[in-house]
Amino acid sequence: MIRDQAGDTLSIASINLILFAARQQGVDTDTLARRVGITPEQLRDPDGRVLIRQVQALWREIVMTTGDSTIALKLGEIVNPVAIGVLAYVMMHSPTLGRAFDKLCQYQDIVCEGVVTSGQLTPSGNQFVLSLRIVSHDIIYPEHTLNSELSIYLSAMRALSGLQITADEIRFAYPRPADIREHERVFAPAKLTFDADVTAMVFDAALLDLPVLNASPALSILFEKHATEILARLKAPSLSSRVRSEIVAIMKGEEPTLAIVADRMAMGIRTLQLHLKEAGTSYQQLLDETRKELALSHLREPNLSTTDIAYLLGFAEPSVFFRSFKKWTGQTPGAFRLAHAQA
Repeated sequence: MIRDQAGDTLSIASINLILFAARQQGVDTDTLARRVGITPEQLRDPDGRVLIRQVQALWREIVMTTGDSTIALKLGEIVNPVAIGVLAYVMMHSPTLGRAFDKLCQYQDIVCEGVVTSGQLTPSGNQFVLSLRIVSHDIIYPEHTLNSELSIYLSAMRALSGLQITADEIRFAYPRPADIREHERVFAPAKLTFDADVTAMVFDAALLDLPVLNASPALSILFEKHATEILARLKAPSLSSRVRSEIVAIMKGEEPTLAIVADRMAMGIRTLQLHLKEAGTSYQQLLDETRKELALSHLREPNLSTTDIAYLLGFAEPSVFFRSFKKWTGQTPGAFRLAHAQA
């Protein structure tokens, strides 16, 4: 599947928490944010989003500046865990901790599109497992992402219940660091397991029935409506996705030109070009990406000739397809097909 050029995102509320934690360590966060392409104007937009790859670069800069590779573990202690925006408010007004977990899993993307959180009881029913799975290729420092999420989750549970909740076990889906003293301190007395298949927090299932302090059913309805609207906007097909869909619909036997796509989308050519530029891409990029992906797929089908594939991709001449494919992959279509057949 082709991903949008823009990439996965993190909420402004979340990035501001990270920056706040860095400031507590004496870091000039304005400079660091600008260094990774995040502007002060973005940080003042409560509904804004920041690219996850920028956040990953920010973690790298913070660790290099502070010399503290475990700063993500401290996030839950440094910041207010209920300051992560609308998701926090939804959880704050859930009747029980179990329902708050349900809402966390349901609305996770509002905070971070790169991690999927899920929860389930163990077969015995005595323990509850809250699992975190990274789903974004933009996350290149999984330990920072996972440590910060686990730290905030634990802190949020304590704030919601008013109790010093602890986990029975924490599992980390990354290699054991040389020094785990900070892990042991933050998550004590939980058993720590590294190199796990899935990152997870394991709790006594009885905690699910704990009431959330000061939860309001009326406010729950209000904040959940807002959360649903935000999630719907995030899940709505992006402009890039819509353009790709039009390209695929047009290209069988016809050149999918910018003019045709713009007309089918009821937009002017200049308007479409401008919106694509704002999204960090261009029509030609989307066309090349779509054709490349489909070409690689079609070449794995032995019953399709390269001439057939050129036609299916909307090329006027097979020779144009051959030149384009070699530009994309460094191979001719025939060489790619042969190498695949021998693999």
